[in-house]
This record gives sequence, structure tokens and C-alpha cells, in this order.
Amino acid sequence: MSKERSRDKTESKRVRLSPEQRREQLITLGAQMLRERALEDISIGEIAAQAGISRGLLFHYFPSKQDFHLAIVRHANAELLARTAPDKSLPLYDMLRDAVTRYIDYVSENRTSYLALLRGPASASPELVTLVTQTRHALVDRILGEAPVPMEDPDRPRLRLAVRGWIAFVEETTLTWLREEPIPREELVDMLVDSLPALALNPILAAALRPELA
Repeated sequence: MSKERSRDKTESKRVRLSPEQRREQLITLGAQMLRERALEDISIGEIAAQAGISRGLLFHYFPSKQDFHLAIVRHANAELLARTAPDKSLPLYDMLRDAVTRYIDYVSENRTSYLALLRGPASASPELVTLVTQTRHALVDRILGEAPVPMEDPDRPRLRLAVRGWIAFVEETTLTWLREEPIPREELVDMLVDSLPALALNPILAAALRPELA
């Protein structure tokens, strides 16, 4: 009877996951570890142990360590985009300020991985560069999607270039702020938000982002 109970207890602890569920579990564990470590410091052995599987079995779901790392970065990028999704109930200026504020919140919570992904050894990986670039393009599309500038406006190509440059400015400024924090967080948000219309040099966008000057 005791053996039977022991067997039942062991069985109850086992969680059978589908291949897709197991894959998602491993990516989630990796993303959690990424909050405190650089990508290259994520331990395959620790992840496997946390998931209750062997190190070798992890490579059944990911062909290589690099594939696993890229899956983790895709997850982190998707989380960043989700956390900074625009609140369409707000006026354009407030929408931008709200999104930038949540961006600063996110990178502050994940500063180790943010610094490492953009400036660490892993940032030289062509595959990683592609993922980061895709996220930047998604942010550009998101901003231009909310900008009150018609698609047929001849200034759109120049505006896209300006917004892409603004995102680079946001990244570099935020990286420096994370290292040094020379100004309060609210001043950082003000500077980043106010710099977009100043850099874009588009009267329609400037009027929408600076209603007090309209």
C-alpha cells in the first residue's frame, strides 16, 4: 500500500507537456534568466535542471545553443513590444509619453540584458542584429501608424528615416542613463518625447505632438 502511494505521489509530480509546451517553458525560463544575466551567460544546464529535463533533451527542442538564445531574444523582443503597445484611447502626445515611460520601465527592469544585447559580445551576432533590427522596424511602423501624416504624403520616406534615427537616439540615451542616471527619470522621459518632433521636422506631426503650439 505504501509503495502504491509513493508511486502515485511520484506520478502526480510529473507534468507531461506537449513538445510545444515544453519549448515555451524552456524559452520562458531562459527569458527569466536573461533579466539578470547577459545572453552569453545563460546556462543551458541550469535551464534544463529547472525544467526537470536533461541537458541533452533540451537540444531535442533547439538544434543548438545559438538557436535557443535566439528564441529567448525573440521572446524578449515580443515582450518589449507588448509592454510598450500604444494606448489608443490617449491623444497622440500622451500616447507617446505613456509608451516611452513604459519603455524606460521595461529596460530598467531588464537593464542587464538590455545593455548586453545592444552593446555586449552577443550584439555582434548577425542573427541577433537581425532580430534587434526587426524590433526597431516594428517600432518605426508603430509610430508612423499613429502619425497623422497621410500615406501618400511625399514627406513619408524622410519621416521614416527621421523616426528610425530617433529610435537610435532613444536607445543610446537610455543606455547612458542606465549606466549613470545623471538626471531624474521624468526628465529623461521629457527629453525623449520632446526630441521626436524636433528631429522629425514635420509640421503635421509637430502640431499633433505639441498641441500647445498649434
